Amino acid sequence: MVSRPLTDVEQTCWRAYVESSWALHTRLEDELRAATGLSMADYHVMVVLSEAPDRRLRMGELAGRLVFSPSRITYQIASMVKRGLVRKQSCPQDGRGQEAMLTDAGMAELVRAAPLHLTTVRESFIDHLDPEELAVIARAFTKIRKA
Repeated sequence: MVSRPLTDVEQTCWRAYVESSWALHTRLEDELRAATGLSMADYHVMVVLSEAPDRRLRMGELAGRLVFSPSRITYQIASMVKRGLVRKQSCPQDGRGQEAMLTDAGMAELVRAAPLHLTTVRESFIDHLDPEELAVIARAFTKIRKA
């Protein structure tokens, strides 16, 4: 299948997105690691688990929310288990599936890291945009995520 070339406007938009998102992710990752030792993947896993009932989710559901492959979520959770941030256990409902559960130590790390991460998010992203621009970005990326 051959796609039609991007227009100048489409190319400008795409390049601006790719370059700014890579730069933003790199800054968020670097500053979070330097301040807390956590990766962005660690942080995002802990945020999602902290918002789940009883701070636990089935591995497949967690992977879906994070947009991780099954092998990536398995590797990520194994790394976090070694550091005491999460536990992996059988699902209490059926005993067949596996759940990841945020530990008290993991919750404490999240609470410690959140203000530092928020500062970087504000300085690198939020504070550069007005409310209308934020609304457009939210609508656009919600649409893309659903597709």
